[in-house]
Amino acid sequence: MELNLVITVLDRSRLRRMEKLYQTLDLHFSLTMFGRGTASAQHLLRNGLTATEKAVTMTVADTGTTRTLLRAAKEKLYIDIPGNGIMTVVPVKSVGGGNVLSYLTENKPAENTQPKLEFKHELVFVILNEGFSEMVMDAAVPAGAAGGTVVAAKGTGMKLAQKFLGITLAEEKEIVLIVARSDKKADIMRAIIEKAGVQTKAGAICFSLPVTQVAGLRQMEEE
Repeated sequence: MELNLVITVLDRSRLRRMEKLYQTLDLHFSLTMFGRGTASAQHLLRNGLTATEKAVTMTVADTGTTRTLLRAAKEKLYIDIPGNGIMTVVPVKSVGGGNVLSYLTENKPAENTQPKLEFKHELVFVILNEGFSEMVMDAAVPAGAAGGTVVAAKGTGMKLAQKFLGITLAEEKEIVLIVARSDKKADIMRAIIEKAGVQTKAGAICFSLPVTQVAGLRQMEEE
């Protein structure tokens, strides 16, 4: 059975409505993390805006349920209208253990399908030292990033990182999530590595994940 990790970024005030969608579709497994948008203080002040706190939710769904969830999010949360959030679908290649698979799929019959890795967008996943998200976005935006979401995190294995990378990394971390067009991904990652990479105070490392479906990037697509 083809499974997807569905990741949604939206304002915290809309989180409860998202959780109700999960319940309606019998999606019992979900994770919620809290973060913030990446707009700088200068940008907010210049445009008369206030910083918004974000929620990042994740759930695992099969192909049919993913399609239904996307449609429901567009109809009930207007997720495809700029400013209301972003929803991305990342294919799951494998699941560890039959019991876990049964839990995630509610014992639905398995299908011999493989994830389709043809995609127009990718999720750039950046791990960096706490407090340097603006440095990352200052590098990413000129390279083609439309924006991002910052989530607080804590790192482990920093001594091992020092051994292999030759630098000292802080345990307090931030994660920046950037949804980008595939043709812009390489430029964005290159800019982050060059201007905010492990040789800088940001100490950023990054990788990308394939996104097979996306909602909420209409404005970027039109531009």
